[in-house]
Amino acid sequence: MTKERINALRSTLRDKKLDAFLISHPENRRYLSGFTGSAGFLFISFDKAILATDFRYTEQANRQSPDFEILQITGAMTSWLPETLKTLNCKNIGFEAEDLTVSAHERLLETVRGADNVEVDFTPTQGFVEPLRSVKEESEVNDLQAAIDASDAAMNAITAILKPGMTEKEVGWKLEQAMRDFGAEGPSFETIVASGPNAALPHHRPSDRDLRIGEPIVIDMGALVNGYCSDLTRTVILGEPDKKFTEIYDIVHTAQLAAINTVVEDMTGGEVDALSRNIIEEAGYGDQFGHSLGHGVGLAVHEAPRVGKGVEDHIKNGMVFTIEPGIYISGWGGVRIEDIVILEEGNARVLSHANKRETLGV
Repeated sequence: MTKERINALRSTLRDKKLDAFLISHPENRRYLSGFTGSAGFLFISFDKAILATDFRYTEQANRQSPDFEILQITGAMTSWLPETLKTLNCKNIGFEAEDLTVSAHERLLETVRGADNVEVDFTPTQGFVEPLRSVKEESEVNDLQAAIDASDAAMNAITAILKPGMTEKEVGWKLEQAMRDFGAEGPSFETIVASGPNAALPHHRPSDRDLRIGEPIVIDMGALVNGYCSDLTRTVILGEPDKKFTEIYDIVHTAQLAAINTVVEDMTGGEVDALSRNIIEEAGYGDQFGHSLGHGVGLAVHEAPRVGKGVEDHIKNGMVFTIEPGIYISGWGGVRIEDIVILEEGNARVLSHANKRETLGV
C-alpha cells in the first residue's frame, strides 16, 4: 500500500515541478512509510524513498518501512541531507511549511549552505500529503471503525452508570479506562466532560464539579486504535429533561440528521455546514453555534476534509468526517451531538452508533 501512496505523492511533485519532498509531519510520515517512531524525516524523489532516523528507531524503521531506504542519523537531525542532495542531484525541494518551525528551517538551511557543492532551493508547501489522506482506503476504514467501536462501547457503558455527585474528572477517567477495556490504545484527545454551565464551553476540561439532576452533560471523547482516531459527542441529562433542554436538544438533533441525510458527493464543506447551520439559525440560535459543523478524522483527530462555513473544498466518496452541530448558552449549558460518517456512493453512512438521549441516563 505504501508504494501506491508514494507514487501518488510523486504525481504531485511532477505537477508542482519539484525534484523531491522532505516530510517532517508525524502523521504524514506514518501514512507514507508506515513508520510510527517519533523522530525522523522522509525524503522522496522520483528515484528514491528515504527514511532518515536515529539509532533508537533504525531497527523499527527497517521492520515497518520495507519500501524505504533507511539512513541512520549520527549527528544533527539534518546532517544526512547534503550528501543525499548531491547523490540524487535534486535542486528544488519542497518542505512542509506548516510543520517545520522557523528555527528548524534555519538549521536546515545552515546545514545545506555549509556543505560543498550543494546548490538547492527549498520551497515551502502546504497540503501535499493531506489531500491523499482525506480519501480513506479499506484498511484505514477498518482501523477507524475499530476506534469508533471502542468509543461507542465506552460511551454506552459509562453513561449508563452516571449518577448525581460524580465529578466531571471522575467520569472522564472512567471513560478513558473503558476505552482501553474495549480495545483502544488510549484516548485520541483529552476527554471532555462538561456539566451544567460548563457545557456552554465547547472545549471545557473536566473539573471537580459534580453532576447534578436536570443539567445538560456534554461528553466528547475519542479512542485511538492502530494510530487511527475516533471522535464522538453525546449530550445527556440526569432526571427528566425540562422544556428548555428538550427544545435545544431537538433543534441540534434535527440539524445533525438534516446534514447526515442530505449531504451528497461534490458538495463543498460550506454547503454541508449550511445544511445544519440554517436549521439552527432559523430556530434563533445561530449566534450560539460558533464552530464548524465538522472535520475529517483519520491518523489525526482533525484533518481534511474541512466542513465549515465558507469552505470551498469538495466532499468526495471515501472521505470520513464528523457532523457535530451544537448550541451553547452562557449560564445554562449546551448541547452537542457528534457522529462520524463516511461518504459512500454519494451519500453518508454513519459509522458511530453510541446511544443517544432517549436511552442515556434520563
